Amino acid sequence: MSEHYEPPVTMTEKITNLIVEIGELVGSISTHEAMNPNPVLRRESRIRTIHSSLAIEQNTLTLEQVSDVINGKKVLGPPQDVHEVKNAYEAYERVSSLDPYNVKNLLLAHKLMMNGLVKEAGTFRSGNVGVYAGKELVHAGTPAKYVPDLVKQLFTWLKSSKLHPLVKSCIFHYEFEYIHPFQDGNGRTGRLWQSLILQKWKDIFAWLPVETLVHENQQEYYDVLQKADNKGESTEFVEFMLSMICDALKEISKTQNGLELSARAATNEEKVLSMLKQDNSLSSNMLANSLGITQRQAQRILSKLKESGRIARHGSNKSGYWEVIE
Repeated sequence: MSEHYEPPVTMTEKITNLIVEIGELVGSISTHEAMNPNPVLRRESRIRTIHSSLAIEQNTLTLEQVSDVINGKKVLGPPQDVHEVKNAYEAYERVSSLDPYNVKNLLLAHKLMMNGLVKEAGTFRSGNVGVYAGKELVHAGTPAKYVPDLVKQLFTWLKSSKLHPLVKSCIFHYEFEYIHPFQDGNGRTGRLWQSLILQKWKDIFAWLPVETLVHENQQEYYDVLQKADNKGESTEFVEFMLSMICDALKEISKTQNGLELSARAATNEEKVLSMLKQDNSLSSNMLANSLGITQRQAQRILSKLKESGRIARHGSNKSGYWEVIE
């Protein structure tokens, strides 16, 4: 890197379209979150994030076991795997207070993530490293003596670049993995730092489980890193990561829409019960007109209430009446 290093990347139409789509999804999800905060879903997302990020690094604990470790329960599993979960949880809990443009903060994050797992936790590696597929060397990290200066220049670029935060976060992720600044824990630390860069842009990225989708597409993740290495620029990796972010946001949006529909249905059920208590002769058509829904929807609500034993029908459809069962 030169003093004014500019990581090589090509802004493609795909990248531009993904930025627009992600922006729209973030807007709708943020609005929903402001009106309907759900700390339970956020915690579940954090647990999935930690499980997936560590599973990418061959941690063997299941999602349930990771949840148990975080909740302070005893888990039968390899001690190192349990230790990794505890470290990752502390790192993710504290990362929002860190400065994404501060190298010392990066070293602190690595120390939190790798404390007790490697000798050089919280410091740049003193020796050279490589990434292997079996016995084959697929990527050689930057020689150790150049690492501190390269990371410093990368952070300088990150702070000064005018590129969109979405793009910058992905480029940083790639360049970080290319340098491979630590003895171990580069993957999990790089993903954590990308999350930090993004959450400084929009709060929802503090709990967005991008790592889950990366885990589900792990081979493609490694393949696209290799392709970027071969081409000498991060374009394909940026496209891949933005696609993962977009997919993660779509999953959240889908979940929110489902919760909204469930909540709306539950509200309508309570309204029907209240209306039938006041007038037990109301028909499905009358209920539909009062609630602003279709007659078919009203009929489904009545059927559900009958099946659950909350109402009972007496007499014929024309001359009968409803009984609300308390």
